[in-house]
Amino acid sequence: GLGVKCSKEVATSIRGAITLAKLSIVPVRRGYWGNKIGLPHTVPCKVTGKCGSVSMRLIPAPRGTGIVSAPVPKKLLQMAGVEDCYTSSTGQTRTLGNFA
Repeated sequence: GLGVKCSKEVATSIRGAITLAKLSIVPVRRGYWGNKIGLPHTVPCKVTGKCGSVSMRLIPAPRGTGIVSAPVPKKLLQMAGVEDCYTSSTGQTRTLGNFA
């Protein structure tokens, strides 16, 4: 999950952000592209999500492609365990809260 918290003290904000991140955990399904050999490595189908003005689309990719994405969603997809994926984003992607 992703958590953002503001506070006067650093330790308080970190604790609050960790709590919010634990509450906003979302399961990520993984699947195959082409044949089903080995472990799941990509998203199972095309997926679209929206937050604010930013619309993000995840597209399955063949094994060995890697994550073709901007740096922010690339880190999130790596943490989710996705190895191969194409991404497409539209909107005001400079707003990191909406982009991540």
